[in-house]
Amino acid sequence: MYAVIKTGGKQYRVAAGEKIKVEQIAADVGQEITFDQVLAVGNGGDLQIGAPLVSGASVVAKVVAHGKHDKVRIFKMRRRKHYQKRQGHRQGYTELEIGTISGAGKSKE
Repeated sequence: MYAVIKTGGKQYRVAAGEKIKVEQIAADVGQEITFDQVLAVGNGGDLQIGAPLVSGASVVAKVVAHGKHDKVRIFKMRRRKHYQKRQGHRQGYTELEIGTISGAGKSKE
């Protein structure tokens, strides 16, 4: 069984037992989080697609760790203007372990 959830402005396809890295969530390590913004739930050939969300569906995940991604280097330059700017950024993430996926109910209309 799998689901498509929405968090941090992005969509993720998740299955039970998977580990995923999402945008940073304000939660402690070991805490369980419930995602109720489920866009689709699939089980083999059976697929429920929400309009926009599947009603009654939820995904429970456990926070494994927090961290930062690799540094992204930004370099801006204007030729012949003696302008150069260097900047770096490390985006924070939360690593989640997906637990149960419940997909009860029909899609909203």
